[in-house]
Amino acid sequence: MTRSRSKQHSDIHQPFLSEPQPQSQPPQYVIVLPPYPAPHRHFLFRKSGQRCLFCFATLLLFLVAAAYLLWPSHPEVSVVRLRLDRLHINTRPKVSLDLTLDLTVRIRNQDFYSMDYDSLLVAIGYRGKQLGYVTSDGGYIKAREASYVNATLQLERVEILTDVVLLLEDLAKGAITFDTESEIGGKLYAFFLDLSLKTKMKCEVVVNTKVKTISSQSCYPEVSEVR
Repeated sequence: MTRSRSKQHSDIHQPFLSEPQPQSQPPQYVIVLPPYPAPHRHFLFRKSGQRCLFCFATLLLFLVAAAYLLWPSHPEVSVVRLRLDRLHINTRPKVSLDLTLDLTVRIRNQDFYSMDYDSLLVAIGYRGKQLGYVTSDGGYIKAREASYVNATLQLERVEILTDVVLLLEDLAKGAITFDTESEIGGKLYAFFLDLSLKTKMKCEVVVNTKVKTISSQSCYPEVSEVR
């Protein structure tokens, strides 16, 4: 009897053992980053880009400068000497003018190519009225050089009834203003091309009648064609 009680007592105080529960694991995240170059490689890439940009800008400036220098332009035509050799006013049968002018025209080739001009025409006028003109044969001008053409204009019995008083006033002042118009045509030899050119230049020339030389002049191109 005693033995059964002790067995029951032991059964009552024996602890209940449960099966072990698995412990929950915290969630794990994986972050994938894109490849990023090292700082020194990024600096090299930026420096290389700046160098390429500088080379491109230098090449562009070189091409613009070459185009500006090599682009064909018109020759420069100007009267460098205008000498009044003879001036006589006729009163019979009509008021007219006898005039002799010696002039020198300079033709300057501004290009890096040689040029061939066929003819040169220079017209002389006074106060908007043409007095006469002279022509000259053609010639050859090397690159970046100039050629001088001498000509003599002789005018006989030129009627300037409306401008006689103004001409006498200019003679009294010692200075006469003439209008000159120079026209030149020819060809420009650029590399393997033959370009036709035509230039017309107008000038206003002030001649000192006492020393018979040019005191001042102003010129501007009126027509310039290169094709």
